[in-house]
Amino acid sequence: MSDKSNIFFLEDDLSFGTVLKSYLEINNYNVTWVNDGALAVETFKNGKYDLCILDVMLPNVDGFTVGKEIRMINHDIPLIYLTAKAMKEDILNGYHIGADDYITKPFDTEVLICKVQAILSRKGMKSEDSKDEYKIGNMVFSTITRIIKGDDYSKQLSPKEAALLELLCQHKNKLLTRETALKKIWGEDDYFTARSMDVFITKLRKYLKADPNIEIKNIHGSGFIMSDGNENN
Repeated sequence: MSDKSNIFFLEDDLSFGTVLKSYLEINNYNVTWVNDGALAVETFKNGKYDLCILDVMLPNVDGFTVGKEIRMINHDIPLIYLTAKAMKEDILNGYHIGADDYITKPFDTEVLICKVQAILSRKGMKSEDSKDEYKIGNMVFSTITRIIKGDDYSKQLSPKEAALLELLCQHKNKLLTRETALKKIWGEDDYFTARSMDVFITKLRKYLKADPNIEIKNIHGSGFIMSDGNENN
């Protein structure tokens, strides 16, 4: 049985698609290439993949729409978006719908390989400080199932949401710096990943609001502090 990672690749440019597929295969990845967004979701359903590389600008169904549908099928699958447009709105849109990374054409293929390797190496990894379960106020957060449970409340988080909440739990009542969170979860600290993290913080506040004692404070220019009214970690 092959130990290669399986990549789902969506790209309508036949010349570019052929070259990139070959380059990925040379670098020891199995690649399923689809060149039509309208066929992408059905093809994805019929396979088992470790990561998706999705072109945004497609003639029938755009890559963002395909990414949303893929995430409904597999909530955990990492997504890398490719685009010929370096527009801030497009990049932020990609991160809003859960992109793991974003790369603008033309790009160095070695850079893409490095991004793929970094995402796959982080996938499913746990830090030495990780626990199976954390108590937050009257809620319990399981890092194994990625579920927050409270009184008559249950919410399963995405992998990135869970990773960020676990970091906040590990730093409870202490400052979690933006740099630490961005480097550990996103792999880099730049404008776009910082904006993406802000979106995830907003989501976590929404999930935790069932307990009014839980608060994630924004420490301007520094990071975040999560507290739940209990001074003991």
